[in-house]
Amino acid sequence: MAESIQEFFQNLPSRADSSKTAGMTNSYVFDIDGAGQWTVKVDDGAVTVAEGAAEADATIQASSETFEKIVAGEQNPTSAYMTGKLKIKGDIGAAMKLQKLF
Repeated sequence: MAESIQEFFQNLPSRADSSKTAGMTNSYVFDIDGAGQWTVKVDDGAVTVAEGAAEADATIQASSETFEKIVAGEQNPTSAYMTGKLKIKGDIGAAMKLQKLF
């Protein structure tokens, strides 16, 4: 069974590949409709997650259904963005780096 969105964010720091995130220093707010908001900070490979929204380089907004499909690998994040299922506010370049986390 797929993990919940809450579990995804709780487990993200231990699951992120530090070799891929080394040198990356960005912050993100994930606003998932129906699930909540999380702030994810990447600081030279170290990933931290906090519940709620804080100041961030980019805000990623999606429905819980779309986000679950992206996490499960059933939905390409770029095509979700192009079709309006995934919205990004702020630094698009920073948001593109998120693919390294998953």
